[in-house]
Amino acid sequence: MTKPSLVVLAAGMGRRYGGLKQVDPVGPGGETILDYSIFDARRAGFERVVFVIRRDIEALFRERVGSRFERWIDVQYAFQEIDDVPFGLTAAPDRTRPWGTAHAIWASRHQVDGPFAVINADDYYGSTSYRLIAQRLAAAEGPADFAMVGYRLGNTLSEHGGVNRAVCRTNSAGELVHAQEVTGITPHPEDDSLARYPVGDGFETLARNTLVSMNFFAFTPAMYGFIEEYLRDFLLHNGESPDAELYIPAVVNMLIASGRIQLQVIPSPDWWFGVTYREDRPHVEAEIARLIEQGVYPQRLWADQAQ
Repeated sequence: MTKPSLVVLAAGMGRRYGGLKQVDPVGPGGETILDYSIFDARRAGFERVVFVIRRDIEALFRERVGSRFERWIDVQYAFQEIDDVPFGLTAAPDRTRPWGTAHAIWASRHQVDGPFAVINADDYYGSTSYRLIAQRLAAAEGPADFAMVGYRLGNTLSEHGGVNRAVCRTNSAGELVHAQEVTGITPHPEDDSLARYPVGDGFETLARNTLVSMNFFAFTPAMYGFIEEYLRDFLLHNGESPDAELYIPAVVNMLIASGRIQLQVIPSPDWWFGVTYREDRPHVEAEIARLIEQGVYPQRLWADQAQ
C-alpha cells in the first residue's frame, strides 16, 4: 500500500499575528511548530510532505522551513496561485488573494498519488492524532471513505481572544453530519465546563467537551476531483469577486449532504494549540517544554534520528 502523504497548508501569513509565523521558533533548539508536526507525522508512518505555499514566500520558506526536513522525509512543494483554476475558467483580473483552503488542497494534486492528510502549517495537533489519522488512512474502505480528527473544544481555546471553530454534529456511528462554523468563542468566565460565543447582544454557550474540527483531514485522491467540481461551480458564481473563498469544511458539508462521502470523526485526547495571537506564543513555548519534560519529544528534536 502507498504510504500516506502529509499536505501542509502554509500559504497564509497570519494576519492577526503578523509576519510569517510558520517560521517562528517555539522549541529549545529553534524548532517551529512545523518541526513538531513533521516529526509526529514521520513517526506515524508518513513518507512525504507537500508544502502548499505562495510563490512570493518560496525562497524564505525553502531556506528556513523545507530544508530542515529534507534529510528525514521526501519534501515537495505546491503553489497556490490565483490563476490555477479548472480548465476553461479565468480569475478576476483584480483578484489579489487565492481562493481559500479547498483551492489550496487542490493545488497539491500533482504531488500526491495516494492517501493523504491535511493540516495547517501553524497548528500543533499532537502526536496521538497523527497515529490515529495514519491508522484511519490505512483502513479506508473506498475512495469516498474520509476522516478527520475531532478535538474537544476546551482543548483548543485561547486566553487572548476569541477563536473560530467548526462545531461537529455526528451520527450514532461517529460520522460527521454537519460542521457549523462558530466565531468568537472564548472560555466562559464563570463555568469551567463551558465556553461561550457572541450572539446579538448576548452569548450562547457550548460544552467544552464539544467536538470541533481543526482542519486535520484524511482524504484519498478522489477528493481532488470533488474539489475541482465544487471549485468550478464556485468560480462560475464568484469568479469576479475580489475576496470570496471556498473553504474545505464547506466542500465536506456539501459532499456529506449529497450522500457522496462518509467522513468518520476520530476523537483525539490531544491538546491543540497554535499562535492565533502574538500573546499565544509564550503559551506554545511552555506547552512544548512540558511535552519535552514528559518525554513526548527529545530535547533536540532531530538529533540522532535514524534516516
